[in-house]
Amino acid sequence: MNIGTKLRISSSEVFDILTTVSPAVKVGNMLFCSGQIAIEPKTGQLINSSVEQEVHQVMKNISAILQAAGGSFDDIVKTTIFLTSMGDFPKVNEIYGSYFKGIAPARSTVQVAGLYKELRVEIEAIAIVNHDNLEKL
Repeated sequence: MNIGTKLRISSSEVFDILTTVSPAVKVGNMLFCSGQIAIEPKTGQLINSSVEQEVHQVMKNISAILQAAGGSFDDIVKTTIFLTSMGDFPKVNEIYGSYFKGIAPARSTVQVAGLYKELRVEIEAIAIVNHDNLEKL
């Protein structure tokens, strides 16, 4: 079974200076987004004055990756949220949830000992994009 070519997904709207990781990889209709942090793609500046600002920036970064792959938040089927404190969960959950208008994706949320540059939030996502092209079963 040929599932398709592995494609590296990026754009000018995506922070992408590391050679050891792709912002996202697309295989067939599946899109695997690397964990996104609160970094402004054009300047590389961390957006970390509050957990709320971090979540909004992370979601903007995920949106940019989805758009580069021809998708949207509606295409996300699974996310994993990494938090340095579960005390931030209510705020993160409220903001995160506001980005989904239809069926919310499956999700795991875990507390971790630390994140890059003492950030509080990282989110990775899996999406099915261009699903109109999928064969009917």
